[in-house]
Amino acid sequence: MEITREQNPRLADRAERVELTVVDRGPIIRAEAAADDRYAALDLATTKLLERLRRARDRRKNHKRRPGHKPAVPVAPVEPEPTDEEMPTAPTPPTEPGFAVEAQLGDSPVIVRQKLHDTAPMSVDQALYEMELVGHPFYLFIDEETMQPCAVYHRRGWTYGVIRLNYEVQPKEQEASA
Repeated sequence: MEITREQNPRLADRAERVELTVVDRGPIIRAEAAADDRYAALDLATTKLLERLRRARDRRKNHKRRPGHKPAVPVAPVEPEPTDEEMPTAPTPPTEPGFAVEAQLGDSPVIVRQKLHDTAPMSVDQALYEMELVGHPFYLFIDEETMQPCAVYHRRGWTYGVIRLNYEVQPKEQEASA
């Protein structure tokens, strides 16, 4: 911690300067603030430092896997490879909610896993709640206002994003005639 006082009378509103530095494994985290009062500058610098410490901790987290995490959805076995005449262009989608279907994509080593989930239209707030509830970094949903497919996702820090697909829902009769 370093506390300095500015002697210039023109800078009286920023006379007290507080610099806080945390040296530990990983990056050095630093915050500074200036105010007319030493304690106000300390409060501002502490607030900045705590936010930067939280961000640094979030960056170090492994968001992909938790220790001991096992898939909660039963997985259907990979089907035997078809002959060249039977080779599908894409894996067949699952027909039952709650089950995952895995299939090899052509003759490549890529395995595609598909799941089918039941859903109902919901608001962005409800989708964020559901995303936090399941602990995933994103959540797909149908927006109740626009009836368009959307995804909410976790950004750095405590911010979120929404991706909206520009898709118009057409009745079955129009799709058949088009």
